[in-house]
Amino acid sequence: MKQVTDKLWISGQPTDADLAVAAQAGIRRIINNRPENEEPTQPGMAEAAALAGQLGMDFVNVPVTPGRYTLEAVRAFQKAFAEAQGPVLAHCKGGTRSLTLWAIGEVLDGRMKLTDIDALGERLGTNLAGAKDWLRTNS
Repeated sequence: MKQVTDKLWISGQPTDADLAVAAQAGIRRIINNRPENEEPTQPGMAEAAALAGQLGMDFVNVPVTPGRYTLEAVRAFQKAFAEAQGPVLAHCKGGTRSLTLWAIGEVLDGRMKLTDIDALGERLGTNLAGAKDWLRTNS
């Protein structure tokens, strides 16, 4: 898990053990950004939601196909994040989609500048070129 803010962490697909560690660390909501059956080995949404619930976390699904960001997905991510009753772990296959959704929303709402995205990506070891491209095209 990589900490983005006091309230947001990102990661790739968490294992059951990773979810247990997240719960122990105080995570209260999981936001999944992977479409169902993106890969044959990924856990199903119902299974992941059930495990999160058993560990005291709620589970929100905001699926995004890699490279296909939409304003609707950004706003759904923001809503799920804002309504969380504590820290959030957002995940996809590697963390990039989750961080991209958050960064786009932050820029659209004026909490971050487009010019801040490179430093954010560098700090977290994540390529956010997709966020910058989307913002240049859609805002």
